Amino acid sequence: MSKQLIPSSITGDGTSFATGGSVLEHNFGAGEPYTLGVEEEYMLLDGETLDLVQHVEAVLAAAEGHELEEQVNPELMQSVLEIATPVCRTPAEVDAELRRLRTYVTGLATERGMRVGSAGTHPFSLFERQRITARDRYRHLVDQLQYIARRELIFGLHIHVAIDDPERAIKVVNGLLAHLSSLLALSASSPFWRGELTGLESSRQMVFAAFPRSGPPPRFRDYADYAEVVGQLEKTGCIADYTHIWWDIRLHPRFGTVEIRVCDAVTQVEDAVALAAFCQALVKLYCERHAVGAEIPSYHRILTTENKWLAARYGLEAPVMDLANGRRNRLPVAQLVRRTLKEIEPHARELGSDRELEGIREILARGNGSDRQRRVWNANRDIVEVVREIADATERAAVPA
Repeated sequence: MSKQLIPSSITGDGTSFATGGSVLEHNFGAGEPYTLGVEEEYMLLDGETLDLVQHVEAVLAAAEGHELEEQVNPELMQSVLEIATPVCRTPAEVDAELRRLRTYVTGLATERGMRVGSAGTHPFSLFERQRITARDRYRHLVDQLQYIARRELIFGLHIHVAIDDPERAIKVVNGLLAHLSSLLALSASSPFWRGELTGLESSRQMVFAAFPRSGPPPRFRDYADYAEVVGQLEKTGCIADYTHIWWDIRLHPRFGTVEIRVCDAVTQVEDAVALAAFCQALVKLYCERHAVGAEIPSYHRILTTENKWLAARYGLEAPVMDLANGRRNRLPVAQLVRRTLKEIEPHARELGSDRELEGIREILARGNGSDRQRRVWNANRDIVEVVREIADATERAAVPA
């Protein structure tokens, strides 16, 4: 996780909460509310075969001393590169920063005979052929999780939104749980796994589901309740710190943000920007409801998990439960997204992000990343062509719109 996401006004002197003998500090309210930070995980591809290559160290070495060095980071496997934007006030700034970072890493890769791709899974590469990055954190993770970690050849999009109060952050997370299926359906871009068309829109979700402390988070009463649970896990040695909790949506107290982690990595930069605008406006909606004492509905984990599964299986055609308007009803998730857009459009206008939010309607109209990959596959049954299309579209984002 890049420190670039920490607002510049944060000094590290956060509020402390006792957690069964440990302390969980936070920086909620240390920076401006609703600011954004976005992380993307990219594939490093051989320039000719388009298979994954184990060359992240070469890219990191080339970035040493550059102004973007701290925004380019390794991940668990040597074929994965993570980038992180600085703190952005608007989705338009996110767009500019993502294009800047994609341009930079694409250039580094091209100079070394590689290409860069962004999608939830590589369509045909095998996890058995990937090397673990030479960092203690990753070696310890593999030692702890074994096969589950070695199999984690997946790529995600993580969106941080700053919130000004820890109690409000808890309630916002509870409210966002109802939108997991929408976020996953919009971002799904992993229909292939190990060279096979799986019949799923997001194979990535099925792979990551084996991780401990993953999936939708539990509903917490307040920040003290959350801190107590994290403290219990820490003091018993189950986790080193809260960043080893990999829920679909989690608090990031050190950054003072809510982190939405459910999304597949998306190929088109416009989709990442639209999803950032969608998340920012949703957070503002729930923050303002909390500020006036309005109820923020939350639903049992089994219900949100079922809707998430439906989105992972069927994508934008998923027949999800309409949790807000009667649990006996189901509707296409695309209809649910359109209903949500009407709710959050006034908030997007106030944030100056209504143009970027229109990108969500564009996804609904043309399909998500999985839809595009299947169209390429159906034309020639050529899986290498699928990866080439991913790389082409990822690298096109390096050129300003």
